[in-house]
Amino acid sequence: MSQQAGGVPYWRLSGFYFFYFAFVGVMAPYWGLYLRALAFDAWQIGVLMSLLQVMRIFAPNVWGHIADRTGRRVAIVQLAAFVCLIAFVGVFWVTRFWPLFLIMSLISFFWSASLPLVEAITLSHLREHTERYGRIRLWGSVGFILVVVGLGTALDHASIRLVLWVVLLLLLGILVTAHLVPEAQVGHPDQEHTPLGRVLRRPQVWALILAGLLMTAAHGPYYTFFTIHLVELGYSKSLAGWLWALGVVSEIGVFLLMPRVFARARVESVLLLTLLAAFLRFLLIGHGAGHLPLLLFAQLLHALTFGAYHASAMSLVHRHFTGRNQARGQALYNSLALGVGGTLGSLVAGALWDALGAGMTFATGAGMALLAVCIFALKGRPPRVGSGG
Repeated sequence: MSQQAGGVPYWRLSGFYFFYFAFVGVMAPYWGLYLRALAFDAWQIGVLMSLLQVMRIFAPNVWGHIADRTGRRVAIVQLAAFVCLIAFVGVFWVTRFWPLFLIMSLISFFWSASLPLVEAITLSHLREHTERYGRIRLWGSVGFILVVVGLGTALDHASIRLVLWVVLLLLLGILVTAHLVPEAQVGHPDQEHTPLGRVLRRPQVWALILAGLLMTAAHGPYYTFFTIHLVELGYSKSLAGWLWALGVVSEIGVFLLMPRVFARARVESVLLLTLLAAFLRFLLIGHGAGHLPLLLFAQLLHALTFGAYHASAMSLVHRHFTGRNQARGQALYNSLALGVGGTLGSLVAGALWDALGAGMTFATGAGMALLAVCIFALKGRPPRVGSGG
C-alpha cells in the first residue's frame, strides 16, 4: 500500500502506531520489573500499573468532547505527546511511591487522549474500507515486537534503569510522529444528529462495551504480572521478551488476514470466538506456564485474544458511533471497556497475587472472559431483519 493509497496516509498513521505500541512494549512487560526493583510490593505495583488504565475511565471523554467540539483531534494528540515527554523526565529522579504515583497520573491523563483520537482519525481516513484498518495497526505490533525482544535481551546484561531511557526515546518518537498525522474529515454527516444516549441504549452497543470491559479486565494479570510470573518460574528475561513477541507476531498475521475473515464471517461471531480463546489462554498461563509447549500455545492465542478481538471491536465501534459521535464513541469505548476494565484487572491482580498465587489470579481473569462470552452471546448480536429496533 502506497503512502496515499486510496487517499489514506498509510505511513504517517502507521508511524504513530509504531511508536505508541513500542511504548506499550516497554510498559507492559518491563515496567513491573522496574517497580519491583524499587522494592514496591505487589499491591503497589498493581496500583501504579493500573494508572494508565484508571485515567482512561474519565479522561478520554474530556478529550473526546473537546475534539468533537473543536474538530482539532490532531492538535490534542500533539499536546498529549508533548506533556507526556516532559512529565516522564521526572521519573529519572523519583523512587518513592507517592511522587511516582503523581507523575504517572499526570502522564496517564494526557496519554489517554492519544489512542482513541488516532483510532477515530484512522477510521475516518479509511471511511467505508475499515477492513484495511489491520494493515495500518499491524505496525504498532511491529514496534512492540522490536522493543520487547531487544529490551528483554539487553536487560539480561544491563541495569533495569535502561527501561527509563528507552521510554524517553519512544515518547520522543511519538511526539515527532504526532506532528506528521494528518487530520481527517468526519464522515457520515447524515447521521450526525443521532443522540448519543439512543445509541448507547441499543443492546448490541452496551453488550459490546460490557464484554470489552470484562475482556480487558481478564488481561489484567497478564499485563501486570506475566513477566514477573515467568521470571519466578525460572525463565530468563530475554526468553520472556521472546514469549511476548511470539504473541504479537501471531497478532500481525491476524491483522493481515482480517479482511478475508470479515468477508466470510460476521464480525460478532469473530469477536465471540476471541472471548472464548481468552478463557482458555489465561487458564493455560495460570496453571501450565511451567510447561513450555503449553506456554507457547497460550501465547499463540494472542492472535485471537488481542489481534482478532481488537479488529472486531474497532469495526463494531465504528459501525455504531457515526458522524459527530465518532470521537465520543471511541472515547466512551476506551473509557469504559479499556479504562474501567484495565483498572479492574490490574487492581484485582495486585490484590490476589501475593494472597492466592499465580494460578488463582489468572483463573480469575479466565472467569471474567467467560462472563464476557455469556453477555455478548446473549445481547451482542444485531436484531434480525424485520424484528425492528
